[in-house]
Amino acid sequence: MNSNYELRMPGVVYHGENALESLVSIVQGKYNRAVIFTDKGIEKAGILEEPIRYLTQGGVSLEILNELPSEPTCDQAQKIIDRFITMKADIIIAIGGGSVMDIAKLASVTGNGALKVRDLLKSPHLCKKTIKTIMIPTTAGTGSEATPNCIVAIPEKELKVGIVHTDMIADFVLLDGRMIRNLPKKIAASTGVDALAHAIECYTSNKANSFSDLFALEALKLIFSNIEKACEDVNAIKEKGNMLLASFYAGVAISASGTTAVHALSYPLGGKYHIPHGIANAIMLLPVLKYNKPYCLEEFATVYDFVHSPEVQLLSKDEKAEKLLKRLEEILHKLSIETSLRSYGIKESDLDTLVQAGMEVERLLMNNKREVTREAARELYLQVI
Repeated sequence: MNSNYELRMPGVVYHGENALESLVSIVQGKYNRAVIFTDKGIEKAGILEEPIRYLTQGGVSLEILNELPSEPTCDQAQKIIDRFITMKADIIIAIGGGSVMDIAKLASVTGNGALKVRDLLKSPHLCKKTIKTIMIPTTAGTGSEATPNCIVAIPEKELKVGIVHTDMIADFVLLDGRMIRNLPKKIAASTGVDALAHAIECYTSNKANSFSDLFALEALKLIFSNIEKACEDVNAIKEKGNMLLASFYAGVAISASGTTAVHALSYPLGGKYHIPHGIANAIMLLPVLKYNKPYCLEEFATVYDFVHSPEVQLLSKDEKAEKLLKRLEEILHKLSIETSLRSYGIKESDLDTLVQAGMEVERLLMNNKREVTREAARELYLQVI
């Protein structure tokens, strides 16, 4: 565990069934012109209606950017930001999943036109916030509303890359279970498992510390208790709200610590094969955790103790670790998440390309407690083909 560490969080966080109402007081008398970053699916589903009502009550004029793509490339993000610059806004409101929030965060540090997204890929330290942001997640998993991270694909490399800078941390976050009430089970499941991966990776990271451990463990307790009902029952608003909170906690853990080989090896699956980020992490989750088990027995046992009953005192650390892995496998099965790469057209002949791309994500591989060699990466991919 690191002996020196810090914690950066969003300025103000609102959580609860009526969290959206806080929009009125946030904007009233402080901002004049807002741009909502979202996508057409969210707009078509009517999810914007209530936030717009509160923003209107707050007295701001609104424009909507609704053409934000999922899993954006750096150039797609730049195209959206170029449009945003012409709108002369003084506040950004992101209503959507991770991709929407990531582009909004990029806009907050490039919105004056002084920098391009590709500049930040080369030199993330150049980030400087020029406009404040409000994040309203519509999925419970990415944790983007809590992190200083933005993920974009670099098309010529067929790889997703993270841009990380504390200036991209949100100024306001609203976590309201109503915003994910009608989320399709498939999306709720994949994003929920993404949050699970964030939490357990951060807890077992080489950069783990007292701050990240606190938030990662609380996230895991909430996820284990709520993920299945939140995904399966449209009326489970309490459980959905708990998953939003868990996703946020896991995002805070990322800010204090960092993900590991699960995310490192999943990035090529999204960048080259366009597998959704949450699904890619779900595919790599168990193989990597099983690979890490000999180096993470203490952490796995602690997680099991934290989320289960006192009976675990009768079990050894190895038994607890095995039961934890079995429970994770059960969650993936119950949520009907497909964890075979063959389902996405990936064959053994693709292994060399996957391994090469995965090994380039050194920033995250360095966090993994067990070294991931090229041979190990190849074997991990082979397990899910």
